[in-house]
Amino acid sequence: MVNIGGLDLAYVEIGGSEPPLVLVHGFTDTSRSFSLLAPHLSGRRLIMPDLRGHGGSQAGGGCSVDDFADDMAGLILSLRLDRPVVVGHSLGGMVSTVLAAQHPELISGLVILASTLKPDFGSHHQLIDGVAALRDPISPSDPFYDWWNACQPGVPQAFLAGLAKDASSIPAARWRIILEEVRRTDLTASARVVRVPTVIIAGGRDLLFGAAHQRGLAQAIVGSRLVWAKDCGHNPHWEDPAFVAAIISQPFGNDDTR
Repeated sequence: MVNIGGLDLAYVEIGGSEPPLVLVHGFTDTSRSFSLLAPHLSGRRLIMPDLRGHGGSQAGGGCSVDDFADDMAGLILSLRLDRPVVVGHSLGGMVSTVLAAQHPELISGLVILASTLKPDFGSHHQLIDGVAALRDPISPSDPFYDWWNACQPGVPQAFLAGLAKDASSIPAARWRIILEEVRRTDLTASARVVRVPTVIIAGGRDLLFGAAHQRGLAQAIVGSRLVWAKDCGHNPHWEDPAFVAAIISQPFGNDDTR
């Protein structure tokens, strides 16, 4: 645990070489989200926090993307990390974009995985309707998870069950509050001031943040590189962790797709 501004944040650390990688999970996930990826990053120091209100971390008062980004800045400073590369998935990618825009001196590179500048969910988007229907206590076997954690065949069912269990521990009201914050977020201005080296990894079959979202990110972040994991959906780090790890390990090299 580390205390950031009076808030206890949980994190998992795996020792290894510098610079460290800070891996920031998506909405309702925890550090568990990176447990399939971590073995492919063997030898690197990994820091995998639970965002506030997720996993073992306290919820605190606010739950905006800016709040999450401030926590990540505080984590880097508290652990005295020497300009880590930050990897953010989905909501974590939004958080990492704000972190890079507001605190470029703290990080050496940015990897944005299946994320967006502006979610732009319509009033009857499947995510909006699905979250609105959740009731406490949320069951880890709720059919909503079949859609929410959907991915290509081959991802271990025990891993997906663990993610559903973690997500179900979050009260339904908090799901809705965080989602509403994310829904009205627009990071276009923040992305345009990002100057750290950036690579964007996009799932070619991502039904949540498709090609238009990915190209918007690439256009907004000067000098960024867009890499397609063509056969993956919204969770390439679960579906093809070896490919994602290879890009993360050499995030600013030659173009690559699969």
